[in-house]
Amino acid sequence: MSVSVFDGPNIEHLTTFATSLALGFLIGLERERNPAARAGVRTFALTSLFGTLAALLSAQAGSPWILAAALLAVATFIITAYLGEKTAEPGTTTQIALLVCFGLGAMLWYGEQTLAIMLAIVTTALLYYKSELEGISKGLSRRDLVSMLQFAVVTFIVLPILPNQNLGPFDALNPYQIWLMVVLISGVSLAGYVTLRLFGERNGGLLLGLLGGLVSSTATTLVYTKHARAEPKMRRLSISVILLANLVVLPRLAILAAILAPTVLPRLLQVLGAGLLLGLLLTFFHWRRQTQEKLPMPGMSNPTELRTALSFGLLYAGVLLASAWLSNAAGAIGLYAVALASGLVDVDPIALSSMRLLHLGQLAQEQVVIAITVALLANLAFKWSLVLTIGGRSLAWACLPAMAAVAVGCGGALFIF
Repeated sequence: MSVSVFDGPNIEHLTTFATSLALGFLIGLERERNPAARAGVRTFALTSLFGTLAALLSAQAGSPWILAAALLAVATFIITAYLGEKTAEPGTTTQIALLVCFGLGAMLWYGEQTLAIMLAIVTTALLYYKSELEGISKGLSRRDLVSMLQFAVVTFIVLPILPNQNLGPFDALNPYQIWLMVVLISGVSLAGYVTLRLFGERNGGLLLGLLGGLVSSTATTLVYTKHARAEPKMRRLSISVILLANLVVLPRLAILAAILAPTVLPRLLQVLGAGLLLGLLLTFFHWRRQTQEKLPMPGMSNPTELRTALSFGLLYAGVLLASAWLSNAAGAIGLYAVALASGLVDVDPIALSSMRLLHLGQLAQEQVVIAITVALLANLAFKWSLVLTIGGRSLAWACLPAMAAVAVGCGGALFIF
């Protein structure tokens, strides 16, 4: 939008002021329904219009001080109005919302219509979902909040200062890329962990299985194997949670490939898709027969704790180095041996390391798909052995058809395609 010359009201200006009025009206509607708020529809609409008008005058005069003075005037009026009230403690939410509304009105004049509308919707949502947000905050423990702060440190402090260059043997170790994988996996797992803590118990086994797979399918399998053995009445639902958690690994790997190695995704999807389809069919058959019992929350640690992040980073770097060395010394056989060994613990390290080596030109797409499939099959076998060892033969045989279907689907698709 050109603002250097004011040539009188036109359609463009009228649209800007109309949008400003609509944004103030939207936020004001939410405040109007809140009996504690002392500003409603008219106040917010006028504040937004005043922000647009102040931005117009500031642009025409070529002086940003007009806009700053207008903002100061609004803040002064707000403070004066609330100091005049002698009742309960006024709070600050509505006052801050009014200042945001003024800023949104100013943004509209400077051509930031889309961003201003988005921010207005977000502001209204934050005001409307007060009780839900308070519930979420109360549902998090102190340890969870500390872990979230640790994730912020890992992402926004540690990651930017790491060197982004290839180091070590075969140029396989890039500190920035290694830590970026830690951030990626921790972020995905953190989202699942927090959602699991907040909503898992009240939404039953389906959500527990899905989110447990995002956090750690191995941990979910271990936890619910113990529950199924300790409480026979929970056996059917525990099996469903275990099977769902192991299915989530497949779309999770596909998402990682889409982000990190999109060229390998079409071939990898053939393998993962076949395993997911067969696994879903047998898991759905089992799910229909189980009753909706209340399951306890799995006792998992937060995946973004520094010790966990550092452990994964070291594991990933070790697998990356071993894969590069063995693929160079022993060819594909060496790579697949690493995939088999690391897959017993976790699929992510070999999946991420093979995608990294593909990016460096040290692996072909077929080798990446085979390595991920080998690790996935090894991981499935390891988790089934956990069920057999801890839960007993009966539980293991109940989980075997669906888990074997995933293995047969992935292995068969790899052989065929």
